[in-house]
Amino acid sequence: MKIGNLGLTKKGVSLVDKDGKILSFSTATNKIINRFAHYFLDLDLFLLWIIGYIPSHLIRKFFYLLSGIKLGRGSTFHMGARFYQPKNISVGDDTIIGDHAFIDGRAKVSIGSHTDIASQLMIYNSEHDLSDSAFKAIEEPVTIGDYCFIGPRVIIMPGVNIGNGAVVAGGAVVTKDVLGGSIVGGVPAKLIGERSLKKYQYKLGRPRLFQ
Repeated sequence: MKIGNLGLTKKGVSLVDKDGKILSFSTATNKIINRFAHYFLDLDLFLLWIIGYIPSHLIRKFFYLLSGIKLGRGSTFHMGARFYQPKNISVGDDTIIGDHAFIDGRAKVSIGSHTDIASQLMIYNSEHDLSDSAFKAIEEPVTIGDYCFIGPRVIIMPGVNIGNGAVVAGGAVVTKDVLGGSIVGGVPAKLIGERSLKKYQYKLGRPRLFQ
């Protein structure tokens, strides 16, 4: 008989996990509590996804802040954003993130100020360890600096640090750190140039309305 990832055996009556390992009562109880906590998180993320389609930056920002996202002055997500764990996501001031962004958040994600991010960004900071017998997850933080430009459909993988003023070309898959002021592109992303502007002091301005 299965209860989520728990089973019942009849040598006495023992609780076992999905791999057949016998669990103590306290361990089984913690697993059950943790499972229900994940159910509530899944519901929260579903509601947050629906809220992401409300055509008002002000309303979306209110609920994003309520969910635990740290969102600085003048910063916003355009419509259709999705998250896995909002409380680990922080965004600086005057940063604009394009529509249909996906930001993981199971480890910390830090996005700086005055950074312009185009549509359909994907940031992952959790991946499976292919050499682990239990296929466990490895979680590593992702950092994007100030005054960066991230092109459309960019994928940023766990553990990546993108320095201030860096540019990532559209469609790139970033698997390694990107130095500040550099321009990278490709799959996997490689250095393709350097930004001529060395002193950054601009502001992005307002996001597009009803988007």
